[in-house]
Amino acid sequence: MIFADLTMSLDGFVAGPNQTLQEPLGAGGEQLHQWALAASAWRQAHGHEGGEAGVDSDVITETTSRTGAGIMGRKMFSGGSGGWADDPNPTGWWGEEPPFHHPVYVVTHHEREPLELTGTTFTFVQSFEEALRHAQGAAGEQDVQIHGGGTMVQQALAAGALDELNVHIAPHLLGSGSPLLGGSAGRLERARVIESPSGVTHIRYRVVRIK
Repeated sequence: MIFADLTMSLDGFVAGPNQTLQEPLGAGGEQLHQWALAASAWRQAHGHEGGEAGVDSDVITETTSRTGAGIMGRKMFSGGSGGWADDPNPTGWWGEEPPFHHPVYVVTHHEREPLELTGTTFTFVQSFEEALRHAQGAAGEQDVQIHGGGTMVQQALAAGALDELNVHIAPHLLGSGSPLLGGSAGRLERARVIESPSGVTHIRYRVVRIK
């Protein structure tokens, strides 16, 4: 199964306006993820102690346990563009031990040798289709997760490759930024709704194949 899992503002954005290396999620974007940052499962995956148990943590654990390989865009990986020699963040945001612990395929126009870090290897490919082919082979009997950003989800929908969309809707309005589904078309059916005391609503949609 190919699924996407992202947090979105109430007005449809996965990141706010004016994204920079200092604020990679843009103005106000970090507040979307407070539910995850407080969860014990997120903290454990990022090498921290503590955190809160409950439905938010359970949702994160469910997602990580089903994922055998991932796909992300260049902007999510490093925030950079252009050649890698000029990228100010060439090894990504996560340090020497990223939280993924599965192969991740990064879609970029610029060739690069794979980057092997503790528990995660990033392989750089030049199209979504190439990333999907490699990820499906690497995932084995597990699922392929599209980590983001919104452009990767949009490409997956356009290619007819996405089976499931998990959206964590945070009760914030960003006004502008990077949309999750901008320009996309199709039909989704709601499969599950989980309301959290944190204020976030976890919604699972299945993509309806129109014959």
